[in-house]
Amino acid sequence: MTSVRKSAEAAAKDAAGERQRAMGLLAKASRAELQAAFDALADKPAVQPVRGPETGLVMVRGRIGGGGAPFNLGEATVSRASVRLEDGTVGHGQALGTDGAKARLAAIFDALFQQPARKGEVEALLGAIATRVAAEDAAKARQTAATRVDFFTMVRGED
Repeated sequence: MTSVRKSAEAAAKDAAGERQRAMGLLAKASRAELQAAFDALADKPAVQPVRGPETGLVMVRGRIGGGGAPFNLGEATVSRASVRLEDGTVGHGQALGTDGAKARLAAIFDALFQQPARKGEVEALLGAIATRVAAEDAAKARQTAATRVDFFTMVRGED
């Protein structure tokens, strides 16, 4: 009985990790990407708002050196929305900035991601977003590497 419970817990943890990855990529998507993917859906879902979209502030925290004591860095503007599909599936979306429509679209795709029959459609969108984000990160890394200065110390041969 214990092994059945552990395997169920592991499956739930994997599903939560997949959803967390999906929500992270949806937050990084542009509104145009989300809108184009929504417009391309053959069977558009009936959507009811649960919350928002609404915009507010969140405190951004940092750590000195990545592992030191936490400190408040400042506030960031964030938009969020929650929607319910006709079958009762609830999706949540968040986005930096004041674009409530983007947060609503992200919430719709989060809800669709939770439906096994529609998950493939959302995975295609997530793949395109991940490819774009990776290309932007690589371009930024190339720009940074071009301005990198390597310092070195020469040791004198004093015996």
